[in-house]
Amino acid sequence: MAENQVKSKQRVADHGEVFTAEREVNAMIDMVKDESERIDSRFLEPACGEGAFLKEILRRKLAVVKKQYGKSPYDYERYSVLAVTSIYGVDILEDNAEICRQNLYDIWNAEYTKNAKDQANDKCRETIKFILRKNILCGDALTLLQNDGTPIVFAEWNLVMGDQIKRRDYEFAELLDGHEKQMSIFMIGWEYDEEINAYIPSPKKEYPLTDYRRLSEYD
Repeated sequence: MAENQVKSKQRVADHGEVFTAEREVNAMIDMVKDESERIDSRFLEPACGEGAFLKEILRRKLAVVKKQYGKSPYDYERYSVLAVTSIYGVDILEDNAEICRQNLYDIWNAEYTKNAKDQANDKCRETIKFILRKNILCGDALTLLQNDGTPIVFAEWNLVMGDQIKRRDYEFAELLDGHEKQMSIFMIGWEYDEEINAYIPSPKKEYPLTDYRRLSEYD
């Protein structure tokens, strides 16, 4: 086992923490290559560590954004934001979750600064930091609870029109329940999505359409 795959023997013993090597990461993502290159295709890593899988997925998405929208700083900015909104992670260790957020931000910011040039702005950067705080959470994907004991809740972000994003918050446990074959009495009002073959729960909270540069105002 390579040294860079473990932080300490104690963490391996306590949490079974072993990071996946880059070669294996790329080989596994190549198995869903088409989805990894769809800007809005959502990915969740339930034991994300420092983000080995999520980093590579983001790089691939941003490469597509650059190819399709690189000639327009305005479009590049919007769709690079959309790419970040599609990436989710959970880790039981707070330091891993924080490093993962920072790693994803650094990848996005490097590409954003290079492509947007003099149109790059700090409002968009703050939006990305805000989205990552909502999408990369510290918790246990087995118990479906955050480390403070509250349910894991993920935000869904949809670029609806122009610069407007619609945010809806869903409880992770209910999203998993939606994939059960039989509907229960507790799922009344849920909608069935034929594309993903699952019931979609009612959101725990719904936010007004908001310019993506102002998302953090509705925390």
